[in-house]
Amino acid sequence: MPDVLIATFFMAVLGGLLSMGLATANRRFYVEEDPRIDVVEEMLPGANCGACGQAGCRAFSEAVVQGEAEPVMCTVSPAEDVKSIANYLGMDAGTAVKRVARLACAGGTNVAWNRASYGSAQSCRGAALIAGGGKGCSWGCLGLSDCAVVCDFGAITMDEHGLPVVDEALCTACGDCVDVCPKGLFSIHPVSHHLWVACKSLAEGDEALAECTVACTACARCAQDASNGAVTMKNNLPVVDYSRNNTHSKDAIQRCPTGAIVWISKDGAVKKGAAAKPVIRKTSLPIMTMDK
Repeated sequence: MPDVLIATFFMAVLGGLLSMGLATANRRFYVEEDPRIDVVEEMLPGANCGACGQAGCRAFSEAVVQGEAEPVMCTVSPAEDVKSIANYLGMDAGTAVKRVARLACAGGTNVAWNRASYGSAQSCRGAALIAGGGKGCSWGCLGLSDCAVVCDFGAITMDEHGLPVVDEALCTACGDCVDVCPKGLFSIHPVSHHLWVACKSLAEGDEALAECTVACTACARCAQDASNGAVTMKNNLPVVDYSRNNTHSKDAIQRCPTGAIVWISKDGAVKKGAAAKPVIRKTSLPIMTMDK
């Protein structure tokens, strides 16, 4: 019994000393937080989407108050709320180029073959685990809407051919679709990037067309026609040098035979070149068996 009392007394003394040490350290190293951070955080939408480049709304509030970020960088906030934050802090709202998610695939069910049914795998990630999914094109969109499900802002819907469609007016560039796509087909771009390659297939010529009629065939006509070398070919795909954005023109899309490289206008409309064959089929292609 005395040993138990001694141990209890020792632990009590040790606990007291540790508490005193923590209290002293807290007083000595305490950094007073700017109360404006709480106010700014309350003015934000609370989405914690990360589109601003910060870990969440709290981190963004701290960055704005400290002058390390501009209110306009919160792409989720309406313009009036951004202005209110700027007025509260006595600073400019700032300027920002709108960024949106872009999909590097146009292979819907009416133009691209499926070689297997997904069965019970009703998600892109689930389907991708089964031999990469049933799509004939190994690089193509699986069309099971993981991106639409994960988008908290309703910016992505699935069209009648099983392809995601991004509403650029609603897109906040949060990047959730980028993270969830098992094929890596989404990326975030400024809307000023008008020239866009809507394909990621590394196949070429007839091999590419055998799986998707709108695939890039690696013909390199876009690279030949692009202004000032704005487009080059790499691994059978056009690569756009966006650092030359001001020199871009629609010349690069005009001779593309499949419409794999397109021009996206300011209103989000997608335009193909004059040589692109029109897509006539409206219904889905049948499931292609391996012997076809």
